[in-house]
Amino acid sequence: MKPSIKTLIKNLESRNNISCLGLSSSSLALLITRIYADLKQCLLIVLPTERQAETLADDIAYFQGDMNVPVCLFPPNPALPSDFMAYQNKNAARRIRILYDLIACNAPPVVITTATGVSQCIVPKKKLANYAELIIQGEDINRDNLIKRLIAGGYSHSLIVEEPGDFCVRGGILDVFSTLYDYPLRLEWFGETIDSMRFFSHKTQRTIRTITEATIVPARESIVYTENETELVHKIRQQAAQMGVPVTKIRALVDQIKEEKNFSTLDGLISFVYDDMDTIFDYIDSNALCIMVSPSSLEREASDALYRAEQNYLTARDEKKLCVVPEKLYQPWEEVYEKICQQHNMKIHQIQTPTLSESDNFIKFSIQDNLDVKNQLKEHRDKEHLLKPLIDWITNQQAHQCLTLLLCRTKTQAHRLESLLKPYGVNFHMTEVIPDLDRSRGMVYICLGQISSGFVWHQAGLAIASEDEIFGPKRRRRKAKQPKVQTGLLSFNDLNKDDLVVHIEHGIGQYQGLVKLRHNNIENDFILVLYKDEDRLYLPVDRLNLIQKYMGVEGVIPTLDKMGGKNWEKVKTKVKKTAEKMAKELLDLYAARKVNEGYAFSPDDSLYQDFEAQFEYEETPDQLNAIEQVLNDMEQKNPMDRLICGDVGYGKTEVALRASFKAVNDGKQVAMLVPTTLLCEQHLSTFQHRFDNYPVRVEGLSRFKTTKQQRQIIQDLAEGRVDIIIGTHRLFSKDIQFKDIGLLIIDEEQRFGVRHKEKIKRFRKTLDVLALTATPIPRTLHMSMLGIRDISVISTPPEARQPITTYVTGFDGVVIAQGIRKELTRKGQIFFVHNNINTIYSIASYLQKLVPEIRLAVAHGRMSESELESVMVDFIKHEIDMVVCTTIIESGIDIPSANTIFINRAERFGLSQIYQLRGRVGRSGEEAFAYLFIPPEGQLNKNAQKRMKVLMEYSDLGEGFQLAMSDLQIRGGGAILGSEQSGHIAAVGYEMFLELIERAVQEQKGKTVLPPLDPEINVPWSVFIPDSYITDIDQRLIIYKRLSKLTTIPQIADLQKELIDRFGKMPKEVKNLLSKILIKVLAKQAGIKRVDFGTGRLTIYCDRKYQKNPHALTDWVMASPDKFQMLPDDGLVINLSLSSGTRVQTKNILKEIGRRVNNLNLN
Repeated sequence: MKPSIKTLIKNLESRNNISCLGLSSSSLALLITRIYADLKQCLLIVLPTERQAETLADDIAYFQGDMNVPVCLFPPNPALPSDFMAYQNKNAARRIRILYDLIACNAPPVVITTATGVSQCIVPKKKLANYAELIIQGEDINRDNLIKRLIAGGYSHSLIVEEPGDFCVRGGILDVFSTLYDYPLRLEWFGETIDSMRFFSHKTQRTIRTITEATIVPARESIVYTENETELVHKIRQQAAQMGVPVTKIRALVDQIKEEKNFSTLDGLISFVYDDMDTIFDYIDSNALCIMVSPSSLEREASDALYRAEQNYLTARDEKKLCVVPEKLYQPWEEVYEKICQQHNMKIHQIQTPTLSESDNFIKFSIQDNLDVKNQLKEHRDKEHLLKPLIDWITNQQAHQCLTLLLCRTKTQAHRLESLLKPYGVNFHMTEVIPDLDRSRGMVYICLGQISSGFVWHQAGLAIASEDEIFGPKRRRRKAKQPKVQTGLLSFNDLNKDDLVVHIEHGIGQYQGLVKLRHNNIENDFILVLYKDEDRLYLPVDRLNLIQKYMGVEGVIPTLDKMGGKNWEKVKTKVKKTAEKMAKELLDLYAARKVNEGYAFSPDDSLYQDFEAQFEYEETPDQLNAIEQVLNDMEQKNPMDRLICGDVGYGKTEVALRASFKAVNDGKQVAMLVPTTLLCEQHLSTFQHRFDNYPVRVEGLSRFKTTKQQRQIIQDLAEGRVDIIIGTHRLFSKDIQFKDIGLLIIDEEQRFGVRHKEKIKRFRKTLDVLALTATPIPRTLHMSMLGIRDISVISTPPEARQPITTYVTGFDGVVIAQGIRKELTRKGQIFFVHNNINTIYSIASYLQKLVPEIRLAVAHGRMSESELESVMVDFIKHEIDMVVCTTIIESGIDIPSANTIFINRAERFGLSQIYQLRGRVGRSGEEAFAYLFIPPEGQLNKNAQKRMKVLMEYSDLGEGFQLAMSDLQIRGGGAILGSEQSGHIAAVGYEMFLELIERAVQEQKGKTVLPPLDPEINVPWSVFIPDSYITDIDQRLIIYKRLSKLTTIPQIADLQKELIDRFGKMPKEVKNLLSKILIKVLAKQAGIKRVDFGTGRLTIYCDRKYQKNPHALTDWVMASPDKFQMLPDDGLVINLSLSSGTRVQTKNILKEIGRRVNNLNLN
């Protein structure tokens, strides 16, 4: 048959089944868009793996242009026959959304799934359709019945709605994240009637837009109504009895179903919920075209999935664990294949066989890949004609009258390519959309977009070269997601009873919780803080900004201060002197650098442009900004001294690589100083790989090199034969000489000793220095350092990493064996964290027996440095598969092949610890898995349960980085100041230490710095948030904390809107609270330190330090002596009128004082 797209489509229109050969993912994507455009019918495309399915979906997204092909990427269910693990809602939500779309879709969809996905049994179509409920504004709906329906559909009650499958009830408001929508819904009742409906942001919890109707579908495939619970429990008990499962093991599951109404762990037991289950074929049109990609691979993948399920079943059965037979969850591939063959179908083959060639409807497409030009570009290193192989390739395609597309993912890369092509005189156009094929024959375009691989299809008149083929392979970046709302985990709701807090005036005390006190019929909320000798401080909630959670130094527990004692002031004074000394040293060093002259590097050339274009990722805006700042610094005569801050994987190393290339390109040498041998090996590998195509010699100096090797490297360095040297403090040795050093890069400077830091300081005066740190720099400190130390912050999360799929379960040998073997089958590596040195070897022995084929080693803090390094080097070299370790392992080490982590007794770790541990995996494009082992929920306290919920939902590293920020910042202060200040941090707490540093820096700059004014407001009203308005105490504390930090009237109005939006109509006490905060803000702006309400009078006390023109107040008083009475200590009594409200008069008086003494216009 003639190999043309038109011929193929004509055959498909005639309902002929077709077999094809010669199509790659990208050319198949082009073919599918053409088929869909012409046939306008449902397509079911089955590929062997999820990665291939995602790639095809991405390729179709490019070729569809503005056609808007409704692609449904249907993922397989990860649950196995014995799974009781709580899965993330994300996967379940995607599946439900797609299945409902298939029921309700208007246009015929293109369903893309895997061999496993098409083989699995799923929720019956009828059950899903019957569950779906349309909610319309103005209709009467019983709220309690709707909540029961949500629970039956697998929704979970949570304090704040953030993930699909969450719901939350507050008074007459119901928040629910239906899996059908990108945003959660907020339903508000008036009586039994839905009064208003709106979408709101899960990031801010604020309304996005109002709507009039919405559909609620289940959150999970297991729909369990109350009336079905007894039957479900009976089936579970019956199966357990047949398998000999102990009653105690089943009791917890039964309680979970009947008492807790928690169905989140039933995914692997779904066949207990439904007698008869459907498959994807029951959801698609009977006339759908089924496309099988690589039928032989599909059979192998489906068989492997069934085999894993069978192994899981057998292991669970042997361990007397409840499970279902795999046949209830999977169809054999033979049955699936038969169903596909009964449909109208097309098979895409990878290899030609004799039987294939003889079939009637066989089409062999003649499509070339770009391997030749890709290799030519890689090997061609003529500095003047870097892209000559690409130019020859373009000329050849134009001779065949092909539309030639050069694809770039970003505008930045497109402009780079444009500047590189211009010298060759190629006539090309820039476009952001795919051009019309028929009208653009023979033309060349640089086009925005990406596909998995380029191809040349002369018959179709199209030639495409991808960015990867031109500049080298890049790792795919995932689309940036909306960050989730921060539920206060960074600060106040992570504060538990007996935690230490720091009060700005009284020092270190012990937090005892939120208490309600009643005095003279006035009720208020207070924070109770306990001090030495049982002294008690009751802090009004509107003054919460006066205390911070104590963050000190690990292992140092401070003593409580005495209220009113002198010790706290002494400690503060001592730390303040140290802060002033540090600030002066920084300013002196900065001044010396501005006087000294260094080397001004030359501007970038085409070779540098080629080097930057070969970067494996797309640069983030932060990264581009940092690179630009560094290169600009290097081109100046003054020596560079810049600090680059960003977490592991955020792209700091690439900034160092670009700077190194610029230095070497000018004939200068580069030295990179690292704190550990492991990091030396890591960076050496990265630098050698990146400079592989250039005449640049990169060497490393560490104790992994023999004495003879070191001697040779040192000699070559002195003679200029080594361009870049990477080493530990060995680089400080007297025998190290450079021929012409131009750049010093320092990684994690704060980890070097005092003696080494002094040597670095001497370098700084004349040499360009670039420092890197993985510790976040607090924004306030960053701002105060402007004009003293140059800092670039890379805060954009590394979106190239896949989200980490997190499971929470009890310690289970079946789960461990399954997770380890799953990782081993894809040639990956594993961390097993067991934070107890006494039992770590017995755990390692247990794991070795559980999975005999695993190569494992143990690592913990009592091992010597050389023993630890030896284990980690073996791990990096892939000589061991799994490290059983405590939390000791270096977090900066990047091991892309480590993509599974088990964390035993996860409830004992803090959130930031878990994120740092979990962040060790998922650093490549592979999907990563984290298994958190915890005791049964009944044994977890409330805070531990809450942490587990958060850990389940925050799967992306960027989000984890945000949550771990406060703990990491403790080291950040040391990084930016170039000094270890642990003793001072321990004495006053991190926040206070930071504040003193900032103040000292400002004072060294010659600025007068006053401590912030915090007025005391005494009002005769009850001011608090009632339990009935915001039921969760942590949420109340967060609102109190936010209220105490408000500084402007618009901020107060905005928070008032938010409270009404989220929690409904405000009760009187909350209105009073906002009024008090408003008075406090106005008092602060007027330089007033205290306001007392009395009967018919107002008493205020001014603080002249905060008033620009304090005499203006005296003039006002003298003009109306009947209204005012002067008091000592800048006090003033103001008589109020009885004809208007006290609050209105107070606000107007404070505004007037602010206008007079500080020239404020507060209308």
